[in-house]
Amino acid sequence: MRLSVFIGRQMSDSAEINRIVFYEVDANRWPDFERLFERRGGPKACWCMVWRATPAEAKYTDGASRKAAMAGRVSAGIPIGLLGYLDGEPVAWCSVAPRSTYRRLVDDGSSDNGIWSIACFFVVRRLRGQGITQRIINVAVEHARSHGAAIVEAYPVDPDSPSYRFMGFVPVFEEAGFCEVGRAGSRRHVMQLTVRPQRPTRSSAGSKKRC
Repeated sequence: MRLSVFIGRQMSDSAEINRIVFYEVDANRWPDFERLFERRGGPKACWCMVWRATPAEAKYTDGASRKAAMAGRVSAGIPIGLLGYLDGEPVAWCSVAPRSTYRRLVDDGSSDNGIWSIACFFVVRRLRGQGITQRIINVAVEHARSHGAAIVEAYPVDPDSPSYRFMGFVPVFEEAGFCEVGRAGSRRHVMQLTVRPQRPTRSSAGSKKRC
């Protein structure tokens, strides 16, 4: 069955996760972002700043400082990601934004130009284990493509990894068509999906596999 992805529209399927609609986080949606993160079990200690903090911001690791740093980015119009809503209630989050808006996620020496990164997921407990991550990835890829991304990159771990599990799991990204292009640290796999055709240069032709 063909998977249709909509941003800001509902899918006709009555399954609960397929009724979730996604919107980009902006200043108007900040209160919903805040509500999701501050709910019980939410990532209110991190505020998804782990991969975004500048050296100066990284000195302050308390939740209030990280929240203020994220709020500043949203107020400035910097893309941070998508919120998923079920019946008007924020229930899911995906950090998807230009790679240049994060601190260096992978030291591969390449330009950030045209690359968007999927760096984090959060879903309320009652909706987990239903395949929602796969759907979020598809929505995030379409969102990045619609904003000019040429490549979407992710940093998932193996299912038995003791850390970085918030970044997703390798098999789920493989199902979405991503392929591995490198490693970041000992646990994170660097995976990419080409979403916009790129003209090969003489130096890149015939080198790295396109994903």
